[in-house]
Amino acid sequence: MTIARFEVFSKVVELGSFTKAAKALHMTQSAVSHAIASLESEWAVNLLIRERGKDLALTEIGTKILIQVREILNRMEHINQEIALQANLEIGTIRIGSFTSASACLLPKIISKFHRKYPKIELKLFEGSYEEIIEWLKTGVIDVGFIIEHDLDCEFDTVPLIEDTIAVAFPDNGRFLGKDFIQIKDLKNEPLIMPKGMYQLYIEAIFKKAKVQPNVRFEVQDCNTIANMVNEGLGVTVGSELFLKTQPNIYTKRLQLASLRKIALACMSKQDTPPAVQSFLKVATEVYSLS
Repeated sequence: MTIARFEVFSKVVELGSFTKAAKALHMTQSAVSHAIASLESEWAVNLLIRERGKDLALTEIGTKILIQVREILNRMEHINQEIALQANLEIGTIRIGSFTSASACLLPKIISKFHRKYPKIELKLFEGSYEEIIEWLKTGVIDVGFIIEHDLDCEFDTVPLIEDTIAVAFPDNGRFLGKDFIQIKDLKNEPLIMPKGMYQLYIEAIFKKAKVQPNVRFEVQDCNTIANMVNEGLGVTVGSELFLKTQPNIYTKRLQLASLRKIALACMSKQDTPPAVQSFLKVATEVYSLS
C-alpha cells in the first residue's frame, strides 16, 4: 500500500537512517530499502542521496515530494481521528516542537493535564531551536510548536499562552543583588556568556539598541551549560526569565525592557488541524492563556 511506503519514506528522512527507521517501524532493513526503491522506481526519480560514509540527504525533488507526503500522512491521521471520535474513542499522535525553556517550564503541566483527559493519545516531543521549530511546522515534521510570537509569519495560526521577560542571571557574589531591575549599561564591563542561535541575535539587538558593546567571554548553545557556567562565576548571561529562575544556585534580575516576549503555540491551521491537536491546544489554553 502506498500509504505504508509514505510512512517509511517520512521516517527514513526523520531519523536519517534506514536502520533506525526499520527499528522504529518494526520492519527489516531490506523491507525499508525496498519501500524507498519502489517509490523511486514508480515515480522515476531519486528521492535520496546515498553516499557511503555520509548522512542521508534528500534530492531537490525528494524535498518537494516529502512535504506533500507528510501532508497526506497528516490527512490520514486526521481521518483516523475523526473515525475514532465517531466511535467515542480518543486516539492519535501529536508531534510537538519545543525549545528549552518551554520544555522545562510549560510543557510538563500541559502534558499532565492532557494525559489525564486523553490517556490514549500519544505525544511525541521534538526539541530544537526557534528556527528549527518554524521549519518543522512549515515542512510538516510537527503538528504544533512552541514559539515566540513575534518570530512567526502570517502563515501560522497561534494560541498565545504566557508572557516571558528577559532576565540577567549572575552568581551569588554578583553586584546586582540590591537592584530591582538591571539596565543594559550595567552589563558593559561584565563578562557575558552569550547564548547561541536565535537568542543571540535577539540579545545582540538589545545591546546594539542601547549602544553598548557586550563583553562576550563565551558563546554557548546549551542552556543548562550556560546556567552551570554562571554558577561557577565565569560570567553573567541574558536569557529567558522563565527558564533561568528554575536553575539552582544562580540569581536573576529582570532586564529593563519596554516589551515582554509572548510564548505561543503555533500550527499551520487551527481549522484544518486533527481533532487530537485541537484538544491539545484547548488544554494548553486552559493551563496557560493570555486571552
